[in-house]
Amino acid sequence: MADSGRGRSRAGGGPVVHGFPHLGTVRSAITALYRRLSYDGVHGYATSLAAADVAFFDHDDLHLGAQRVARAVVQHLRLPDARMIVAFRTTEHAATVELTAGPEYFIELNDRFRTHRRDVGAALSHEITHVLLHRLGLEFPGTRDNEILTDTVTVYLGAGWLLLDAFREDAVSSQKLGYLTPEEFGYVLAKRAFAFGEDPSPWFTSPQAYTAYTKGRAQALRDNRQPPLASAGWASRHRYARDRRAAQELRDASAHPAPDVPYAFENGPRGLRVSFPCPTCHQRLRVPVRGRMRARCGLCRTVLDCDT
Repeated sequence: MADSGRGRSRAGGGPVVHGFPHLGTVRSAITALYRRLSYDGVHGYATSLAAADVAFFDHDDLHLGAQRVARAVVQHLRLPDARMIVAFRTTEHAATVELTAGPEYFIELNDRFRTHRRDVGAALSHEITHVLLHRLGLEFPGTRDNEILTDTVTVYLGAGWLLLDAFREDAVSSQKLGYLTPEEFGYVLAKRAFAFGEDPSPWFTSPQAYTAYTKGRAQALRDNRQPPLASAGWASRHRYARDRRAAQELRDASAHPAPDVPYAFENGPRGLRVSFPCPTCHQRLRVPVRGRMRARCGLCRTVLDCDT
């Protein structure tokens, strides 16, 4: 990454997009995070940022309060030597950060946060994660994918539940921070919850955020029930068996089932093998087709019960 640049978070202006349109990029971001930080590095963030540490009340001094919240996020993301200077001004985006060489980083928040102080922590968490990624040299090509990476990492490292909790929607108005949809924020948060044994549901102050979390969690659970995982359902297991028979008949060729199927087969000198994404970090694993077995992901160390 270059020595200077700009990171920004977006606030929804208009109808909120729902669903999972960025799921492929989100999964790639989780894989990239594990590859850059390693298992031990990711698990250094096993405890999420506490709501009390980023609470910002109307009676608090605007600038001192913003600095205090920024400092809490900096410490959570293990950036003790990064000093954040927070200012407020009229701007197109919810927030921006100047990614210079440091040691000071300048963050500008949209003026509306002067009166929407409960969401200052959410905006700062995204911007300060830009600083972390800048220091790690981790980025995706293109603004859109890089912002999705930033949202994903913010959530997965324990500060991004604030971004989901900032989502509010009713019949006449809506607010959403970040580039992910509410359900995608919920998906990443559920992935983190599975990995670290957390239950984030009590943290939500927004009913719409909680609903989005439950939908994201349902999608994350589906990742844990795809063949060749032993926990897969009957219908998907039946389809897997049919695809496996077709692959065995090819002998010396590879078999790639339909695009909506996450696994693929390949024939080689050692017999038929199946590749599939790890449900935790989404790195692809390759194992022999030989019935019930246990596989261990070398990246995130997840042990998987499989029926290949």
